[in-house]
Amino acid sequence: VKVKIPFGNKYLDAIFSVPEKKPTYGVILTHGAGGDMNFPHLVSLAAYLASHGVLCLRFTCKGLNVAYRTKAFKAVVEYLKLSDDYKLSGVFLAGRSMGSRAAASVIRQLSQGDDDDGFIQGLVCLSYPLHRPKLQSKLRDEDLLLIRCPVLFVSGSADEMCEKQLLEGVMSKMKAPKKIHWIDKANHGMAVKGRTADDVMEEVNAQVFSWLRENVQLQNK
Repeated sequence: VKVKIPFGNKYLDAIFSVPEKKPTYGVILTHGAGGDMNFPHLVSLAAYLASHGVLCLRFTCKGLNVAYRTKAFKAVVEYLKLSDDYKLSGVFLAGRSMGSRAAASVIRQLSQGDDDDGFIQGLVCLSYPLHRPKLQSKLRDEDLLLIRCPVLFVSGSADEMCEKQLLEGVMSKMKAPKKIHWIDKANHGMAVKGRTADDVMEEVNAQVFSWLRENVQLQNK
């Protein structure tokens, strides 16, 4: 289902992947610095989640400035929260690369305000860009260290923008419940020599879904 989400005086293009049964939880998903919501990894994940009963709303925001992307992400969260068509108990924010930075920033901002009503259940970071290539001294970890909700990282062990030991170091300092799944030998684009993209995506999708399911169950107990 294609929708246009109001954002300032513009609109963001978005697509709902809707499960057959009425969903209680949703995932809001966005892309990295390049590309848009039709990036194959996002399409694949959205279809997988919907087929497993989770609503997925993915959107395109072309700005290359993280603050701008964060504002757009916030607008999408508000839109889904107020939606009459889908009454959800909660959502998980998810993004690929720069999109996951924007998602982390939204969660940090919303959790610091008074309007934190528990609607946002967690964060999924696909290929989180912890640093620029070869610039390991400057880590983009400030939002991660302030977040309290559960966080899942799915990263390639050979990601040139997220050195394994550095991410593990940041995770050890995080206060939030966190989990990481390393895709063996994958780079920032989740490409692995000798494996098809579909094969890698199947691994990513299954990991994301099983983590979502665990966290929804934990909250419902």
